[in-house]
Amino acid sequence: MSGVWVFGYGSLVSPESFGHTLGRGFERGVDFHPAVLRGYGRRWNYGVMSFVGRSEEPDGSTREWSIVALGLEASSDETVNGVIGWVTDDELPSLDARERNYDRVDVTDLTEVAVVPSPVEGRIVTYVPQPAPIEYYRAARDRGEAAVEQRYWDLVDGAFADLGPGEQERYRTSTPPPDIPIVAMHRDGIPARHQVRKP
Repeated sequence: MSGVWVFGYGSLVSPESFGHTLGRGFERGVDFHPAVLRGYGRRWNYGVMSFVGRSEEPDGSTREWSIVALGLEASSDETVNGVIGWVTDDELPSLDARERNYDRVDVTDLTEVAVVPSPVEGRIVTYVPQPAPIEYYRAARDRGEAAVEQRYWDLVDGAFADLGPGEQERYRTSTPPPDIPIVAMHRDGIPARHQVRKP
């Protein structure tokens, strides 16, 4: 069956979250492997334009936030740890819909799989934010209205903890901290793929 390997560097590092979008599970070591991407740096720079988050303020009021998630930025001297998961041609449209406002980019020559000898053959792609969500994030940040959702923060951090020895620390040290707050918030219609929470 034809398809591509997709390099995930944020919530896709969670096989439960990744697999939920495809409607099936992943098997570690078969269709889901640790990997490293060269030539990019991970950034908190993707402004989610399709919904807002809300937090309860101490005075009882509700505050709205523009939610910010992880993206990539071209950077010749950086690497990003993550995973690759096999996605069939039939499944790819569902993943494209999840990763809307990202461009799907071929990174076959920039990706190294952390298994020797490599069991991976074929093309590898990843998702890079388009200009619009980056500008959305920057504008919201400058207005003091941007935040990282605590639930998403915990999901990603926990996924790297489960990935293998040293992966969580590598994720933490290679990812510049966000220049916006991390806020416990709620929003309407949280996708089931993001309800997965790692301990």
